[in-house]
Amino acid sequence: MRICIFGASSRELAQGYYTAAEELGRRIAEGGHTLVFGGGDGGLMGACARGVTARGGELVGVAPRFFDEPGVLYPACTRLEFTDTMRERKARMEAESDAVIVLPGGVGTFEEFFEILTLKQIGRLHKPIAVLNTLGYYDGLVAMLRHATAEGFMTRGCLALFAFVDTPEAALAHVTRGV
Repeated sequence: MRICIFGASSRELAQGYYTAAEELGRRIAEGGHTLVFGGGDGGLMGACARGVTARGGELVGVAPRFFDEPGVLYPACTRLEFTDTMRERKARMEAESDAVIVLPGGVGTFEEFFEILTLKQIGRLHKPIAVLNTLGYYDGLVAMLRHATAEGFMTRGCLALFAFVDTPEAALAHVTRGV
């Protein structure tokens, strides 16, 4: 299975975020899966990639050409594809993957999550989605989505289109169920 991750590129997070992302990467590789990611060397993307590399797994990096700068891209990708834009990058990552795990992140990660959730809600995406709630990072998002549902802005069915999970093993178990 090819598993896409979306997550922070920041190098200034609490260590627990990096630890969980690297553990996820190790588990992806140990399960014989391929990681599809944004190609970044830093942040949670890089930590997950290092976990995959540590276990000899396959890595597909997808990055816009303007990221091809010293120290930005993960140097040990099995395959590295370049796109012209961030939009093309996201579409390519989606096309290359069978499942999605969303790690903690900022505006870019939020945008990626909400786009894939929207695509799944309207029937244009049929891949499992897990949101890894490391250190309770997404607790506020869970509350917001439940509030949106209670107020009628979302259906309960939308909340069933993905899973909020607290551990790397639960994220992997969710997206690989039935494989």
